[in-house]
Amino acid sequence: MRSFVGFLIVALVKIFSHIFYRLELQWLTPKPDDVWEKTRIVAILNHTSLYEPLFGQAMPFRFVWRFVHKMVAPAADVTFNRPIVGRFWKLMIPHASTITRKRDETWNHFMKRMDHDSLIVIAPEGRMKRPTGLDKDGKPMTVRGGIADILEQMDDGYLLLALSGGLHHVQAPGQFMPRLFKTIKLNFEVIDIAEYKKGLPQEARAFKLKVVEDLQFRLENHCPR
Repeated sequence: MRSFVGFLIVALVKIFSHIFYRLELQWLTPKPDDVWEKTRIVAILNHTSLYEPLFGQAMPFRFVWRFVHKMVAPAADVTFNRPIVGRFWKLMIPHASTITRKRDETWNHFMKRMDHDSLIVIAPEGRMKRPTGLDKDGKPMTVRGGIADILEQMDDGYLLLALSGGLHHVQAPGQFMPRLFKTIKLNFEVIDIAEYKKGLPQEARAFKLKVVEDLQFRLENHCPR
């Protein structure tokens, strides 16, 4: 029942987005025919707004169904503990794992929930960019190592990078209502996880550093302008 409610909410958000926003979508890599069936990780880079579900119009309904039923996502406790916004996100993402921004037992709990059939959705920066270009503490937005922990446990399927053009013109953190009839921009990159890992160091720390370095480069250079 929870998954059905989640699917209904995400589907309504997708329809809402089709009606009120124009999406400029570009595939920076070839689009495999089986991308929606074999994507294991969706990584949203350039995290700017809680309205990023508007990008759902880029995905077919069959993926939305899989998204709701198979998704395991780390969700910031700050967001999920809000009385109204948190309730909405809990309904939309019924299998989310609430985490802090520290490497503690909440992250370990999320990692233990992953299995061979999971679809992981993550914002690798781990926090949201403000209109200043920095996070809420005034620090630069950088990719953190959690995405590397996830990749270490996967050996097949695709990593789908969803490179956002930013949504501050729709709704910036602190604003209550979104602005309608805006153009939103998204680039997709599809990475074969097995092939990607072959080119990475095998030692754990070097592996993590290389993943972070690579995704940081893509964040800075491959997002829509």
